[in-house]
Amino acid sequence: MMQSKYFRTCFGIIALLLIIYLGAEISFLFRPIVSMFNMLIVPVAMAGFFYYLLRPIVDYLERRKIKRSIGVLMLYFVFAGLCAIFGIVVWPTLREQIENFISNTPFLVEGVEEQIDQLQQNQFWSRYIPTESELSTTLTEYMNRMITWISNSINNLISVVSGVVVIIATIPIILYYMLKEGSKLPPRLLSVLPRRYRRDGQEVLGEIDTALSNFIIGKVILNLILSVMIYIGFLIIGLPYSLLLTVISFFLNFIPYIGALLATVPVVIIGFIESPSIAIWSVVVIVIAQQIQDNILTPVIYGKQLDIHPLTTVVLILVGGDFFGLLGILLAIPAYMIVKIIAVRIYELFLAEKVEDA
Repeated sequence: MMQSKYFRTCFGIIALLLIIYLGAEISFLFRPIVSMFNMLIVPVAMAGFFYYLLRPIVDYLERRKIKRSIGVLMLYFVFAGLCAIFGIVVWPTLREQIENFISNTPFLVEGVEEQIDQLQQNQFWSRYIPTESELSTTLTEYMNRMITWISNSINNLISVVSGVVVIIATIPIILYYMLKEGSKLPPRLLSVLPRRYRRDGQEVLGEIDTALSNFIIGKVILNLILSVMIYIGFLIIGLPYSLLLTVISFFLNFIPYIGALLATVPVVIIGFIESPSIAIWSVVVIVIAQQIQDNILTPVIYGKQLDIHPLTTVVLILVGGDFFGLLGILLAIPAYMIVKIIAVRIYELFLAEKVEDA
């Protein structure tokens, strides 16, 4: 019986389940590891993001006979200069819009009510707009939710600020060593593999590196171009807080699919307070910019490298958000790309011939 492949497989599964069960019983031993992972995942992910953005520049400087450490420090100085230019040129306008938005926040609901009252006087729109009592109840409900959310955010403010300070202080250090010694990591990873598989492992690491680099750089370029188009459109239609809304859209658009919808909500609300026509035109601007990005820019920048079905993307976002929240949503597609490349190579090495024979 023990020589049977079926029983050996069953015993292997039972042994694996037993190991998982015993590991769950002594989970307290793994808490320090889990805590360290939770503490480092955000700064490491952010440092990896900037690593793929800045590595081509560091490689170029190294080809120009500049040491990598010196090249990284030069990039840090350039980044500090860009931050200074941002503070002189862009920040005053952005700060003014933020201050105006904060001071006018109590009047936002009143502005929405005034616009709805005007629409209710129109014979066409009055058929689709709820009565004043229903509107008041709905607005009150949304305001209560907003107040609750703000209260919870204030209660967690200290921990959030401390976490942000740790992240901001840690990212430059991690990024420095990534850019300086990143080329040393692949050989160390390959040394773990048996010799017969090291060539395949090297090819897999190269494919993963290329895929992540193209994805991150392409995403940043697309978001920058999209933000410029949206900002120009907002200026043309006269949308208030155009720069602030564009900056918010730039960051939210890093979230696939959902980010574009989330970025549209505040734009429509602000536009509707100004006038319903501004709200409609703001949606038109966003839709046109998104269509240019999806149908013209994305194929040019990505080509066929980002071969992920839209339904797969939605599933990845839902699963990543359910398990890891916002971080899971942001890392879902890069993680999927890594797993897909590894799975395809494992299939080619160990399973392809058996499947063909079967």
